[in-house]
Amino acid sequence: MRSALFLPLLLLAGALHAAEDARQLAPMPAAAEANLRAEMRANLLALNEILGLVVAGKLAEAGALAEKELGVSAMGKHRSQPFDARPGPHMPPAMHAIGMDGHQAASAFARIAATGDRERTIAALPSLTAACVGCHYAYRIR
Repeated sequence: MRSALFLPLLLLAGALHAAEDARQLAPMPAAAEANLRAEMRANLLALNEILGLVVAGKLAEAGALAEKELGVSAMGKHRSQPFDARPGPHMPPAMHAIGMDGHQAASAFARIAATGDRERTIAALPSLTAACVGCHYAYRIR
């Protein structure tokens, strides 16, 4: 019964939030915006795969994927592109800092997952999305 009420309330809250979007606009050139949006979609795919690997008990693989796709190793994907195609330099400093925190959190998750400790790995899962949630809650690019 609770779940039957939860989804409509969540949708209503989302609709109200969208109508009163008070997030800070972080305008950037079209090429940078396109790269950022593509990167965020790729991050969602990586998160989904990481969750599946954790559920399957493949913790080392989940950690390796987290590091490769989301961790510190994944930073600088756009550094060889023209300035107007690089999202980072166009972000407000606090937004950029949240992104850096997210990369560091993913690397920390990867180290925990590499230990094979299932309970600690599961406990660290929210750290993979905390920066994402914080950034998407505080900033928008359109």
